[in-house]
Amino acid sequence: MNSGIFVTATGTDVGKTFVTALLVKKWRDAGVNAGYYKAALSGAEFRDGKYVAGDAEYVKMIAQLPDREEELVSYVYQEAVSPHLAARKEGNPVELSKVRADYARARAKHEFVFVEGSGGIVCPIRYDKQKIFLEDIIKALELEIVIVSTALLGSINAAVLTVEYARAHGIGVRGVIFNRYGDSEMERDNRQMIAEIARIPILACVAENAPKIDIDVKAFQ
Repeated sequence: MNSGIFVTATGTDVGKTFVTALLVKKWRDAGVNAGYYKAALSGAEFRDGKYVAGDAEYVKMIAQLPDREEELVSYVYQEAVSPHLAARKEGNPVELSKVRADYARARAKHEFVFVEGSGGIVCPIRYDKQKIFLEDIIKALELEIVIVSTALLGSINAAVLTVEYARAHGIGVRGVIFNRYGDSEMERDNRQMIAEIARIPILACVAENAPKIDIDVKAFQ
């Protein structure tokens, strides 16, 4: 089995964290010691006198992960803006060396690791004297990606552009997962159009607030 997969999306608020949590839970329920990792999170929640990495907390809860929350995310920023801007305002910019080391620690504990991205595929993670984009993290970890999308109006353009950008930048794309899928006529057509235009497998369709994901664990081997 491969060591992991990177979960990105067609944009912000598409449901990466929700889908990632279902994926980790699915793998663990199937007997695979799956884990979770995220390099940078912005928009941390202030609760009980401290900032909490909400994405990691959610995945940990849904998938019943034994890891401590601080092991799941390398960089946590308070401001709900792009990581590069949050880092610029708050300090503590992302270093690829730390990302590699923290991911390696996650790999040492888990058989398979789902790595969640920030925003969409063209997300600047650091932009000062050093420039790091999401694709640099994907390449540093030597992972392929799955793309979370909706099948709603505008999804054809967003999904196809995301697939083609990744391919143009030397990133392998395993397939697309549709989130908040309602199986309307438009959604069925958009799903088919994305599959055909982007020449990409559709791995799963997840209804809004679904308790599980119907996906073949062996598809990631």
